[in-house]
Amino acid sequence: MVSQEYIEIRGARENNLKNVSLRIPKRKITIFTGVSGSGKSSILFDTIAAEARRQLNETFSTFVQNFLPRYAQPEADAIENLSMAIVVDQKRLGGGSHSTVGTITDIYAVLRLLYSRVGQPFVGYSNMFSFNDPQGMCPNCNGIGRKIGVDLDLFLDTSKSLKDGAILFPEYAVDSWGWNILTQSGLFDIDKNLADYTPEEMDLLLHSKPYKVKMQMANKPINMTFEGIIDKFTNKYITRDVKTLSARTQKSVAPYMTFGPCALCKGARLSQATLSCKINGRNIAELAAMEVDELIEVVRDIKDPVAAPMVENLIERLQHMIDIGLEYISLSRETDTLSGGESQRIKMVKHLGSSLVDVLYIFDEPSIGLHPRDVHRLNDLLQQLRDKGNTVLVVEHDPAVIKAADHIVDVGPHAGSRGGTIVYEGSYVGLLQADTLTGKHITRSLPIKESFRKAKGKLPITNARANNLQNVSVDIPTGILTVVTGVAGSGKSSLIHQTFLLQCPDAVVIDQSAVGVSSRSNPATYTGIMDDVRKAFATTNKV
Repeated sequence: MVSQEYIEIRGARENNLKNVSLRIPKRKITIFTGVSGSGKSSILFDTIAAEARRQLNETFSTFVQNFLPRYAQPEADAIENLSMAIVVDQKRLGGGSHSTVGTITDIYAVLRLLYSRVGQPFVGYSNMFSFNDPQGMCPNCNGIGRKIGVDLDLFLDTSKSLKDGAILFPEYAVDSWGWNILTQSGLFDIDKNLADYTPEEMDLLLHSKPYKVKMQMANKPINMTFEGIIDKFTNKYITRDVKTLSARTQKSVAPYMTFGPCALCKGARLSQATLSCKINGRNIAELAAMEVDELIEVVRDIKDPVAAPMVENLIERLQHMIDIGLEYISLSRETDTLSGGESQRIKMVKHLGSSLVDVLYIFDEPSIGLHPRDVHRLNDLLQQLRDKGNTVLVVEHDPAVIKAADHIVDVGPHAGSRGGTIVYEGSYVGLLQADTLTGKHITRSLPIKESFRKAKGKLPITNARANNLQNVSVDIPTGILTVVTGVAGSGKSSLIHQTFLLQCPDAVVIDQSAVGVSSRSNPATYTGIMDDVRKAFATTNKV
């Protein structure tokens, strides 16, 4: 029998850790518990994951390392017996319009292979079924599935001249760089109202091909290029997919765009030749649009012997999605519409299909967003990762998940400077008897209060039909705390984040998105506390 191996940490001092030493069993599920801020993430992410990634990056050439994230060596005396680390966190999956649940999990790649082998009529190899490949994408919408245009009524004020600011898009504001190139091109009468332009003049303004323009800059002539304002907007923000740009840019250009279904592919993203290829009367876009629990039954009905290995692979991967509680999601759903919890579970599905073994998986509160009904499914998937020979480390607060651990590390006793030490190591049964905050509260139930506050009014939601909502009308009471519950995928976010916010735009949204990425931002500046501190110092020092 092989003796138990351990990841060994000695003298870890990252953040609030106080010279922590640990032996974490390999190829087991180890769950880290403790109050928020106790030091769990400092051990897992800032010490173990950071060192594993740093050492992995050092195996590449210096040239390649220049393109990889840089990780500082953690403050610790020794970290030994590490494996390659994969962090499965709650960061939302981006990727723009061309990234879907099917592409990110590689399930769509297997589906494409299936259609290329047994679909009729034969139309080509698997890349013909990709909406990200020029051979397979719809030529009308470039594989996005919807036609994006420019709202000329919002883009232009035809009652004005170019000199008076007829172009309402900020990049062509009077005296801006774009406006100067346009007005110095010599192609237009800048004093003439756009309403008086001839069709030829308007077409030149909107759709002119790139045209060399001589401008004066600091009394020196320079050559610039003028392009029709609509063509330039389209190339800059529509053709390249606006979703890949910053949130600030998306917000600034969105009011000038129009969105509608693609008239050619009807949202299927693919070329007509590709859509003509079918299996059992269905094309690949129809399968991708199905919810996973319906799709798996359709795949099971494919009996062609040639398809057998691909069908088996698809059923295994789709079953993983069902097991983790994502049976309501379709493969065609864009990844940037997923919540943080859904994103994390999608990443889990991808790794369950991986052939890598002896990997170190690190999870950040994977139970977030899960209905109590689905927690046992999460535990099963963590155990599957372990049984493949991997080491699974989890930061978790949910007792139902903690119970599934092979080994538990409780960090505390409190948060911040009062934490950073290991207060318990051992089994779940032992944790229940431990004299720690986690041990004392893990089985304690909260009493239900006897009286409740009365609502002061109501905020109505009427005829909500977003996503799976079926003409829902409900009143949200004001002046009290209202909780919206239901299993994952039942329509909670569709009801509140989409419909309610549209009908009640003054609502303040407090979500899990990052507050900012600037290195100059900190809690004091973000909350405004630093403003009062600066004023106090200025007043005291009379400046």
